[in-house]
Amino acid sequence: MSIRPCDLEPSGAFPPGVTVRHPRPSDHAVLQGALTDWWGGQGGEAGAQQRRLLVPRLFLQHFSETSFFVERAAEGSSADGSEGGAAALRAFLIGFLSQTDPETAYIHFVGVHPEAQRGGLGSALYRRFFEVARGHGRSRIRAITSPTNRNSIAYHTRMGFRIEPGDRTEDGVGVCTDYDGPGLDRVSFVREL
Repeated sequence: MSIRPCDLEPSGAFPPGVTVRHPRPSDHAVLQGALTDWWGGQGGEAGAQQRRLLVPRLFLQHFSETSFFVERAAEGSSADGSEGGAAALRAFLIGFLSQTDPETAYIHFVGVHPEAQRGGLGSALYRRFFEVARGHGRSRIRAITSPTNRNSIAYHTRMGFRIEPGDRTEDGVGVCTDYDGPGLDRVSFVREL
């Protein structure tokens, strides 16, 4: 099932003044800039490098139909947002359909520009991804975050995700030790559609 461009027109779920499109490989530098800048220096250069490594170009090459860029609508820009750039990017979601589990879709990374946070872009992106997953017959969404990212944990639970049990508990939250490698503990979420 392919997603037609008309399916990406901003709906009532997105605030006015933005466009929604699938990312392209040529967007990689803009995305890498956002991964460096939007987290307010969290983790220093090592943290920025870790975020950049989590979203290599392959996600924009092979999972673009299930990923989204939200850009500020600008006068004179094309309908596909090709006049965008770093200043235009307001939010993104990188997601994919599991090839192992036909019931599952996975949200890999989401970011919202600090100036655009609390404006509904993140929730609108999640809802758009849920719609795409349902359209592909998926009934479950999975995601992970760092146990130190309390805002992400709170956000996912508000969005209806359940925290899966880990091998230990921190501050009442299940944590999976070394989930992504030594010292890279994660909180694992699941949400039924």
